[in-house]
Amino acid sequence: MKFIDIKREEWPAFAWSFLYFFFLLCAYYVLRPVRDEMGIQGGIKNLPWLFTGTFVGMLIVTPLFGWVSSRWPRRTFLPLVYVFFIANLLAFYAAMQVSTLDKTTIAAAFFIWLSVFNYFVVSVFWSFMTDVFDSDSAKRLFGAIAAGGSMGAMVGPIITAALVKQAGVANLLLIASLLMSAAVVCVIGLGRWAARRGASDPGHEHDEEPLGGGILDGIKLAFASPYLLTICGYVALLQLLGNYFYLEQLRVMAESIPSSAERTQLFAHLDLAVNTLTLVSQVFITSALVRRVGLIFCLILLPALAVFTLGITGLMPTLALISIATVIRRASEFAIGKPAREILFTVVSREERYKAKNVIDTVVSRGSDLVSTWGHAGLRSLGMSTAQMAFSAIPLCIFMIGAGVYLGRSQQQRAHRSPQQDHEPPAFATTH
Repeated sequence: MKFIDIKREEWPAFAWSFLYFFFLLCAYYVLRPVRDEMGIQGGIKNLPWLFTGTFVGMLIVTPLFGWVSSRWPRRTFLPLVYVFFIANLLAFYAAMQVSTLDKTTIAAAFFIWLSVFNYFVVSVFWSFMTDVFDSDSAKRLFGAIAAGGSMGAMVGPIITAALVKQAGVANLLLIASLLMSAAVVCVIGLGRWAARRGASDPGHEHDEEPLGGGILDGIKLAFASPYLLTICGYVALLQLLGNYFYLEQLRVMAESIPSSAERTQLFAHLDLAVNTLTLVSQVFITSALVRRVGLIFCLILLPALAVFTLGITGLMPTLALISIATVIRRASEFAIGKPAREILFTVVSREERYKAKNVIDTVVSRGSDLVSTWGHAGLRSLGMSTAQMAFSAIPLCIFMIGAGVYLGRSQQQRAHRSPQQDHEPPAFATTH
């Protein structure tokens, strides 16, 4: 049985991409349980302020990325992005060694930093993927490439659960730095492969040139196109739903489990469950769903599942059921929803892939987190229960289903256009 429909000339790019995502998510998931525990230690009531800080961080980092990508070629600015975040990790490690510094402040800063790091570096990864692979290749390979990330996301929580008590939090940062360094090696390897392809294929000779333009072009592009604007709405609604489950899980866990170490380990075990289910789905289900059932189905699957999980949560809002609903939501998002959304960007221009996509994945996503976090706190202060909030969120799923149908149809129409209509030849266009 052939699980990956891959062509011979795609193997080097696939291998670099698979390893790249493995090391990237392994580094993140070594640190994610620590971030969640720091969120609880800082007080559930302070989470809206942490998400506000995250949104401000996105507003600072996103224009900087736009400026860098406008002035340097891809082979330069992509490794530079990851080296910058490695330097940040080493700075946090050094700060944790200074006993005179306020640990609460460091914890809050780390929570904000890792939240920015997660969305930003993963967004850059998928921008690179949609630059290297065209729509056809993406439908065949993105599920398998995402499986590399899922394997890394499985290994990360195992490392944390096994070492957090013995090695301590600070040394986990050093481990994550080494994993990020391995990801940089993969970025360079994939960049060299793409450069060789560009040298031998006139259709890709401009792929390595700076994107040009201004630092705010990403915001302008994201809101100028009805197609990209609908993606913005879809992503914003997705974050609203996801954040509801996240906040409820933190609240119920803080009330149910008094031990910090036990909470950190439970976070790691839940991450492991999510990523195991995700990996199995990516290997056996994702590519087949996209190819045989279609992109529209994959885009509407997540909001359809959300209707079910919100209903169950509303009827029985216990820690066990909220955790199960969260595992189902996150696994279906990583295995099917995320690869399906990335396929949407294979039919836009290079500038939109890097600049507009980065705005959607960072500013729009974290802006939605900000709105939902403060909204959740406000509704709680008004006495609204978990069940009432769950049932009131179901109409959002209906809007997401409509947006998914529109985006799936639009992507198919754009994919059938000539390369000239999309302003650039899609990747692998002359090799198939």
